[in-house]
Amino acid sequence: MQLKSQVEWALHCCAILSGLPAGRYLATKVLAEFHGVPKEYLSKALQGLSQAKIVESTLGPAGGYRLARGPDRISFLDIVEAVEGKSSTFVCSEIRKNNPCRPTGHCETKACSIARVMWQADQAWRNSLKGVLLSDLGKMLETDIPADLYRKSFEWVLARA
Repeated sequence: MQLKSQVEWALHCCAILSGLPAGRYLATKVLAEFHGVPKEYLSKALQGLSQAKIVESTLGPAGGYRLARGPDRISFLDIVEAVEGKSSTFVCSEIRKNNPCRPTGHCETKACSIARVMWQADQAWRNSLKGVLLSDLGKMLETDIPADLYRKSFEWVLARA
């Protein structure tokens, strides 16, 4: 399974937005510049976040995006599904029915074993992402990023918010 690069971008943007003071917004252009990604493609990810009500936007010179709710109420799964959709990562096309040795009239009454294993794995992955909140990420970043870099990055963002 490989997620779109927009998932990574959306997660990073939400991490930045989670540190904004109340009433402040960041423009797509600023978020794209900070992360070194194409503004046009980042816009699609931000639109998905907006449609999922994870971020809210405003127009005008001070416009842009901010979180629509607190980082303690947004999970990684919320963000991933806003960009990728909620469909299972595994789609069973029932190829077992193509088996030339299958008796005529034979009917399977339950999903195949392979599909069940894959669907369980998909659910476990989703449960894991659901258990990590943006507020958890904020705590991790504070310890993972050198204090000086963290401060400079925050100042850079605030100067453009």
